[in-house]
Amino acid sequence: MKTDTPKQRILLTGATGYIGRRLKRLLLEDPNVSLRLLVRNPDALGSAVRARAEVIQGSTFTPEALAQAMEGIDVAYYLIHSLGSGDFAEKDRTSAVNFRDAALRAGVKKIVYLGGLGVKTAGTSEHLLSRIETGELLSARPGKIDVLWFRAGVIIGSGSASFEIIRNLIQKLPVMITPKWVSTRAQPIGVNDVIAYLDAARSPAITGSLRVDIGAEVLSYGEMMRQCAGVMGLKRLILPVPFLSVTLSSYWLNLFTPVPYGVARSLIEGLGSEVVVQNDNAARLFPAIRPAPFKSAVAGALKEAEENQVLSRWSDRGGDVWETDHGRSIADAVFVDRKTLPLGNRTAPALFKSVCAIGGQNGWFAYDPLWRVRGFFDNLAGGAGLNRGRRSQNELRIGDSLDFWKVVDVVPDERLLLFAQMKLPGKAWLEFRIDGDRLVQSAYFIPKGVWGRLYWYLLIPLHFLVFRDMIRSVHNRAERFEDVQPQA
Repeated sequence: MKTDTPKQRILLTGATGYIGRRLKRLLLEDPNVSLRLLVRNPDALGSAVRARAEVIQGSTFTPEALAQAMEGIDVAYYLIHSLGSGDFAEKDRTSAVNFRDAALRAGVKKIVYLGGLGVKTAGTSEHLLSRIETGELLSARPGKIDVLWFRAGVIIGSGSASFEIIRNLIQKLPVMITPKWVSTRAQPIGVNDVIAYLDAARSPAITGSLRVDIGAEVLSYGEMMRQCAGVMGLKRLILPVPFLSVTLSSYWLNLFTPVPYGVARSLIEGLGSEVVVQNDNAARLFPAIRPAPFKSAVAGALKEAEENQVLSRWSDRGGDVWETDHGRSIADAVFVDRKTLPLGNRTAPALFKSVCAIGGQNGWFAYDPLWRVRGFFDNLAGGAGLNRGRRSQNELRIGDSLDFWKVVDVVPDERLLLFAQMKLPGKAWLEFRIDGDRLVQSAYFIPKGVWGRLYWYLLIPLHFLVFRDMIRSVHNRAERFEDVQPQA
């Protein structure tokens, strides 16, 4: 009698992050996989994903949810990193131990982890040391659970932090005065190859605990920039100098790329260390995977961006965003600026499309110079500014970054809620809601101390002009989204 082969039971963490979103899509397409996702905010997955995968709400810091997520699992993917938070090393340490111990208790056969290339030296950055320590902690029970520890350096793909930095610098600066780290050697790899390795790692034929270093050709960061410029059809002059400090370099990236100061500093601190492959385990275990050359990876990333097919971005990870109860916070907001307009001859779907077209290359529909000034000062303060733009010019999903906002709720034809990630003396939200026959636009603010209240009062005149004209522009622009009726 023929029996069905049981599905491989897989747990994926980091499913709303840059790598996790791409691996999740691949796993969902495999009919032999039963996929479980552990996420802080299930809404960030979208209804289609929630219908096809089992979703557990929680994190590696919630023991009950973690235990539930591990139950019956064959392979558990650990794609978590706390980069950007002030105490990321301690968080990573606790998270890794919790994950490993929960996997051991549940009898999980294999953990697959993606970390960073690098070796421990006196000059190794805290960021790289934390990635190495995470792998060591996950692998600390040899013989009891298999751990396949992949180590990648510069990942090139549409939306990756590395690619966004290189592409923005090349686009914006014909002449670049660069720190000495541009001569540091690294071994970049395309994101599609990273996903291929991670997917292949779940094979039951691959056993034991191993470090698997992955990468394509060895290049200096300066060579990467020159080759990227060549693929983009641009000529750029790179002038390395010895006097740019980590702090100055971080502000420099913060001003000209989408990466905020805190993330830029963590990345730059690691650029003094070579990140090259230290073993041949990738070629030995996965001979069918041949990493694409750097230029090919860049060309693929550019094509995805040009065709508006960016699946995920480095800024997708929510972090503390999902630790905030946005509904309760809005209800408790101290200050509210609300504008309303009747729908008139506009339909709700057209108005919602107009709302979701805001930001990024499309601008903010009113007083764009003021928004750019606000973005510039946010950059100076170490924030994201307007450089992040938007992942897609056609749609928004929960978890997307939108300039210096984060999308925290999307209800089609009804509601868009944005949470402010600019530097502020408090917390702020911007909401668009279609309520019956009205379009309602609301700005909410919870001030922090006296300065927070003073900040709000000082901006009242600007808010009056900007928010008044914004809702009018959203209403006017909705006309282009109205369905065109066929002529008789």
